[in-house]
Amino acid sequence: MAKIVEVDVVVVGGGPVGVTALALLGRAGLSAVGVEREIQAWPTARAVHFDGEIFRTLQSLGVAERFAKATLPMASMHIENEAGEVLIAVPTGQLGAQGWHDDLTFHQPEIECLLHEVVEELPGVELRRGMTVLSVRNVAEGVEVAVQNEDGEESLIRARWAIAADGARSQSRKALNIETEKIGEDAQWLVADGILEDSPGLSSDMIFLGHHTRPALWIRLPGKRVRMEFMLMPGDDPEEITTPAGLERLSRGVLPAGKFTADRLATYTFRGRISRRWRAGNIFLAGDAAHQAPPLFGQGLCAGMRDVANLVWKLDAVKRGAADDSLLDTYESERLPHARFWVEQAANAAGFLQTTDAEVAKQRDAFIRANPAASAPVAPPLGPGLHEGEIDSRAGHLATQPILADGVRLDDMVGSRFLVATTPEIYSAVPAGLRSQLEDNDFVVVLFDPAKAGRILEAAGAKVVVVRPDRYILGLGDTPEALERIAASIPKVGHDVPANL
Repeated sequence: MAKIVEVDVVVVGGGPVGVTALALLGRAGLSAVGVEREIQAWPTARAVHFDGEIFRTLQSLGVAERFAKATLPMASMHIENEAGEVLIAVPTGQLGAQGWHDDLTFHQPEIECLLHEVVEELPGVELRRGMTVLSVRNVAEGVEVAVQNEDGEESLIRARWAIAADGARSQSRKALNIETEKIGEDAQWLVADGILEDSPGLSSDMIFLGHHTRPALWIRLPGKRVRMEFMLMPGDDPEEITTPAGLERLSRGVLPAGKFTADRLATYTFRGRISRRWRAGNIFLAGDAAHQAPPLFGQGLCAGMRDVANLVWKLDAVKRGAADDSLLDTYESERLPHARFWVEQAANAAGFLQTTDAEVAKQRDAFIRANPAASAPVAPPLGPGLHEGEIDSRAGHLATQPILADGVRLDDMVGSRFLVATTPEIYSAVPAGLRSQLEDNDFVVVLFDPAKAGRILEAAGAKVVVVRPDRYILGLGDTPEALERIAASIPKVGHDVPANL
């Protein structure tokens, strides 16, 4: 008889998105098991970029400073054409609105090792490697995942929910008969990761090389690590282009033979895909199982970590009995349009950056010169969901994280809870019963001290700002009535919800 394991959540897939989900679940106090087929973490790099929002997620786990030591804040980024003309330069390197650097690079094996350490330190969660998933299915009580270990022993994991973070070829997605939509055109690229010794590389930390003779990408990573990516062209000899001499030729001397030592040479496909559904019963898709984008804006892993940050606090609220199951429907409605935006932006950018037509490249260059802002898209709000997007278009956007006068980042005061920030005058004017509900709710932090709340109010241009546990704005306003209205969407505030069964 198969061994039965019972937990709140089972996570299918032990890559960085799945392990981040485990860490967030453990931090929230939910029990969870992750299952991964591979015995060891992937030994070579794939993703290389975090943004400030993702560092806020790491901050919520209490490990951002640890991760900061393994990352390199990007100091410069630009796009250049065949002639070497800089079409647009993007200043980076400064602390951004999230309280962290806006763009950071890393070596993925180091980051995955740190994520595993976080999971190992948390009670109630674990990652089990060497486990082949036999089936993932919804049942009356939740979900069941059948797995088999290396010795052929089978076990059954029963959980209330499952997060399928099992990658671009997700077997969970296929088992659920969820189709994907293709966005943009696919293209084959060669990626070269490795150590560059005694050679300067290129001037910026990231450069999109819009060479119509061979589009390419340069990224500087921590230490002596670098990455270059090259679009494959008709007539390429697969063996020659992966030799030291071939890489020196493709890179136009940036990766000299004898000075660049590759530890990963792989051909992969730039592709844009989005799953048409992200929820099937109590099973939720996340990461590459839900979306894939060409790596032009470095949002692939970031988007996957946003997925689980959005989902886990909602699972926690339902598990506590603070919200009913309908809250979980907002995962797909909020995250799918947001992820689609970045997939489409990356697919569009890939389309014009990887053109091999000289005339099209000339037109592209002229467009970028005339419209530089179009090359740096602004992050969108969430799709329709819990927030008050129909009432105020500012709702659903990512909130800022001020660094307070004493050097403390705001999230360190709030934790993974709702933040109600307002003025003393407005807070004192709302009904006493609402103040009691807010102050007695362990899912809420109230700040009306101007020294603590003032900066986030100023940044939002409002006298009332309510922020969700995933750092997105629930609602904004300028009156006591606005605070009452917005607070009604906070679990266990302003209304009753059914007890958790």
